[in-house]
Amino acid sequence: MGKIPNDSCAIARSLGVLGERCTFLILREAVAGSSRFSEFRSGLGVAPDVLTERLNTLVAYGVMEKVPYREPGERARFSYVLTDAGRELLVVLLALQQWGDKHLPWPDGPSILRRVEGTERPVHVGFIDDDGNEVDESSVALIPTAASPSRK
Repeated sequence: MGKIPNDSCAIARSLGVLGERCTFLILREAVAGSSRFSEFRSGLGVAPDVLTERLNTLVAYGVMEKVPYREPGERARFSYVLTDAGRELLVVLLALQQWGDKHLPWPDGPSILRRVEGTERPVHVGFIDDDGNEVDESSVALIPTAASPSRK
């Protein structure tokens, strides 16, 4: 398991857990319903040792949890399911997808459409204030605190 940066920057700490391409693809597969090692492996085509290491990291940091299961006549195995912390990463995944669709468009169009369930109304990732109002990114102020790396 990689070492998490001892850094006041939450982005640096988060990347210590999530910062590899394979990790976000594992999360994409989990959101799509994969939970078994074999499903992740076939969906991603990564080496078993790499997949094991990334899944162990996600479990160690509370993004996924291992749940035992046993097929009839088989040995016990584990499935990997998203925790609340893992499900909260959906907004991050969809923000990456939204950015990629806009700035790196695929010739055949997007692979997934984001819609309000049961409707055709599009959904996008954005900033929302405490009253539930969308805030344009140009109006979001980033205010360094005493813990900010730029203040040290």
